Amino acid sequence: MQARRGRILGLSTTLLALLLLICMVGSARAQEGVLRLPTITLGLAPATTPEQVSTALEVVILLTVLTLAPAIVVLMTSFTRIAVVFSLLRNALGTQQIPPAQVLIGLSLILTFFIMSPVFGKINDTALKPYMDGQITQKEFFTRAIRPLRQFMMAHTRTKDLALFTRLASGPKRPRTPEEVPLVALVPAFVVSELTTAFEIGFMLYVPFLIIDMVVASVLLSMGMLMLPPVMISLPFKLMLFVLVDGWHLVVGSLVRSFG
Repeated sequence: MQARRGRILGLSTTLLALLLLICMVGSARAQEGVLRLPTITLGLAPATTPEQVSTALEVVILLTVLTLAPAIVVLMTSFTRIAVVFSLLRNALGTQQIPPAQVLIGLSLILTFFIMSPVFGKINDTALKPYMDGQITQKEFFTRAIRPLRQFMMAHTRTKDLALFTRLASGPKRPRTPEEVPLVALVPAFVVSELTTAFEIGFMLYVPFLIIDMVVASVLLSMGMLMLPPVMISLPFKLMLFVLVDGWHLVVGSLVRSFG
């Protein structure tokens, strides 16, 4: 105990000496004029031309869009369905934290960009390129950019969910065409539809693994091994089944084709 206290005291003395040495060197260099810290000045000046005001507004809008970009990717693309299905698949396998969440999220993002590439291509051709070339205004850019996303979400939204949120958002005045459906009603309807579809796929994934768990639990119960966890025995069989049927190929292929 005394030896441990002596080591701790010696380490503390060494750290204190190093701190004093750094302070002495820093003060010496500051006196010599070598150590020079930059000064930072922040200020607000009134705009003198309308162009300065529009530029400032464009910067604010750009920062707002960048802030909302993760929510746009999650709620207006195929990411929700893919991420939920992968999470349910991991729970069905019973592998705890394997694959890691970072791997599943990364794979979900890659598949999202793969599935959404035609939509992003339309946005680039019809909205981004003309706007960068100065052929259309900012308002027209947002109108053209949201059109492919609207078509994608409308194609994968259930009529029941769309009717619910349209009725809640519009009240007695109902939209007569898909273009008249407001985004405030289309986006939540699309998210609810994606969650419903993901849960349906997850249920189909759970069934074979649930059967394996039930069979293993019945065998252990009949053998009198009540203290042995069934999950420990069923996990290798579930992994073997998943590998034999080429599970990742089937799951990923089914997810991609479900957006066809």
